[in-house]
Amino acid sequence: MTAAVSAAAPDAGSLLAAVRRQRWWALRVLVLPIHILVFALIAFFLVRLIPGDPARAIAGPDATPETYEAVRAQLGLDGSIWTQLGHYVSGLARFDLGTSITNGRPVFGEITARLPGTVELAVVSFVILVLASLLLSLVVVLAPRSVGARIVSGYSQAAGAVPDFVVGVIGILLFYATLQVVPAPNGRTRPGLQEPDPITHFPLLDSILSGRFAVTSSILSHYLLPIVVLVVSLAPLLLKQLLGALGPAAEDRATLFRIATGTPRWKVVVSIYRRALPPTIAVFGTIFGTLLGGTVIIEQLFGLGGLGTYAVTAVAGLDFTALQGTLVLVAAISMIVFLLSDVTTMLLDPRRRPGVRGSGS
Repeated sequence: MTAAVSAAAPDAGSLLAAVRRQRWWALRVLVLPIHILVFALIAFFLVRLIPGDPARAIAGPDATPETYEAVRAQLGLDGSIWTQLGHYVSGLARFDLGTSITNGRPVFGEITARLPGTVELAVVSFVILVLASLLLSLVVVLAPRSVGARIVSGYSQAAGAVPDFVVGVIGILLFYATLQVVPAPNGRTRPGLQEPDPITHFPLLDSILSGRFAVTSSILSHYLLPIVVLVVSLAPLLLKQLLGALGPAAEDRATLFRIATGTPRWKVVVSIYRRALPPTIAVFGTIFGTLLGGTVIIEQLFGLGGLGTYAVTAVAGLDFTALQGTLVLVAAISMIVFLLSDVTTMLLDPRRRPGVRGSGS
């Protein structure tokens, strides 16, 4: 009887851990919409701090009070701010971001038409950013006392020192205006070359799927400098976190044991990265959110259209609906990426899963 109880105890413990994991997942799934809603409320009030009156701008300074009030009603700005907030929240519940003040089109459709290009540039930049950071960190792991390692370590200390738009302006002045080795920052393709009909709505991918490789080449050439700007600006942030995790992992007892037992060098390096990556994965999500915001700015700087141009136009036109819709959608994408980074962290290191105990190497 005692043996049976002892044998059943581990099963009960495993069941309890599984229940805790399921409860954690349910909590995260429920909390995500709440976080998005909180940000949406903040965006609603922040946008209304922008000086200016869109109804007055549309009606004109000489409009009669009746005309002005009619324009306010047409724009949905005639009620109190709490009435506007109620309409806004009820619209969000239906995935309706409202109607643009400046052109009268649904904001959701306007954003989704521009979002794929922005996401495409952000994803390509992110993949290159991660690969470049891993390769640079490998220099420090394989030759920690070399000149290259000192350069990489020094570069990582520049995290956040120079904003991406400053690097972008310098890049345009140097590589376009002076050296003329990159195309003019005036769009995704050269003038006269039409983008392919949308298939997936991702411009680069659509050009490949449609077989228009001349367009593909043009898009890649126009993406080159923006991608370099984003990678150069954000790589120090990722490198700093990665090198900070690789250092202790390289000096860990598990690493010293593998070296002492004659384990092949590549296996030792893989082991170091396996133990260093989980705490870094969480930063990947933050970096992607920063990258997405940086892409919006860089798109405007390089004339790529996308959400960057849409957001700037919304600010200039006092288009509250378009601006708050853009902010909410970008925030929602970032929060989903944060959740996925948590999942990846737990897949790489089971000890980080809820309900799992132990932290040995």
